Amino acid sequence: MKYYDANDIQTPLLFGQDLLSLINTHRKLSQPIVILCIGTDRATGDCLGPLLGSYLASQNTNALILGSLIEPVHAVNLDSILEYIYNTYEDPFIIAIDACLGTKEHIGYITLETGGLCPGESTNKSLPCVGNIAITGIVNRAVSSNFFVLQSTRLHTVITLSNAISKGICFALEKMSTLPQVF
Repeated sequence: MKYYDANDIQTPLLFGQDLLSLINTHRKLSQPIVILCIGTDRATGDCLGPLLGSYLASQNTNALILGSLIEPVHAVNLDSILEYIYNTYEDPFIIAIDACLGTKEHIGYITLETGGLCPGESTNKSLPCVGNIAITGIVNRAVSSNFFVLQSTRLHTVITLSNAISKGICFALEKMSTLPQVF
């Protein structure tokens, strides 16, 4: 797992380069890319995914973007969204993005790793793990009452993370030479 400080001006480029490297290493050329932005706008700390998805959907990418402020992907509909993805696209390459809680020192950091992420862990939800690549934004500190921490997270932190992640993703997608259409 790699960490990136969203407040560092170099982060979007470094994160984007590393994301591109992971995609090129782990994705078959025939796999369509699905970017799954998980979260809800009902809690400030959990709106990273929908905020990011809304921005990415407004960009000209060949990736399918699921999860936005208008149509969020969250605990209630995650199973049906995953069913839709796997019934619609043959062998999709999923980049899963979600907010998470961490240590005080890592608030405002982005993580990037191969493999899936398990949304809802910080609030003790049992949801399916998803993704070939996992991206998280550490929005606040993990404590015993994580639900209330997500409710009281600073919007500035979430927006800073969203900006850095979206720039990095757009960089990676622009640099890809062969990206099959998913529409």
